[in-house]
Amino acid sequence: MTTPLSPSVEDYLKTIYLLSERGAAANTSDIAAELALSPAAVTGMVKRLADAGYVEHEPYRGALLTPAGRAAALAVMRRHRILETYLAEMLRYDWASVHEEAERLEHAASDALIERMAEALGQPRYDPHGAPIPTRDGQIESSQYQSLAEVEIGVPVTLRRVGDEDPERLRYLSSLGMVPDVALRVTDRQPFGGPVRVQVGGPGGPERVIGLELAGTVQVGPASR
Repeated sequence: MTTPLSPSVEDYLKTIYLLSERGAAANTSDIAAELALSPAAVTGMVKRLADAGYVEHEPYRGALLTPAGRAAALAVMRRHRILETYLAEMLRYDWASVHEEAERLEHAASDALIERMAEALGQPRYDPHGAPIPTRDGQIESSQYQSLAEVEIGVPVTLRRVGDEDPERLRYLSSLGMVPDVALRVTDRQPFGGPVRVQVGGPGGPERVIGLELAGTVQVGPASR
């Protein structure tokens, strides 16, 4: 591999990182699904990445990033999340639109431009969806959150993070007032996979009813971080 890395290689490394965040190897079929590629194409690229020292690959298990691969993946994620934050805060994009724009820009933006953006934003720690932004030296905050589907009834929590891959879901959550740093409290959960009733915005706030599957995509934590 050469430096700088190609957009394709950066996409692979970022995808493997995101798939393996929970400590499991990213398998070929999952990588292929994320990148909309054939398993055969993914197998060939993963082998090349392994030969270049960016991943460790075991047949029938999957790929894990080496330290070099992890550093490269975090650099791409920093560019992506700084771009998302800049688009949202400085250019007033809504949080449902910034992911696709950042995907288009992340391979073109120079590190110098990203650092100017980060400085203008006051060195933000989180992107508009609550995801931690890697530092310039390749560190990233590790936080273990519950999903809203798991929270005990009546326990106050704060919305911390939602996935950025589905714009329609983001627009729907925004219409309910369910965005990062908003206080939430589950007031009722129906059995057998039924809906969840959630109070939004603290005591006296409106109650919203959402499906259990959607609640499972909303990550929550303590009221302060």
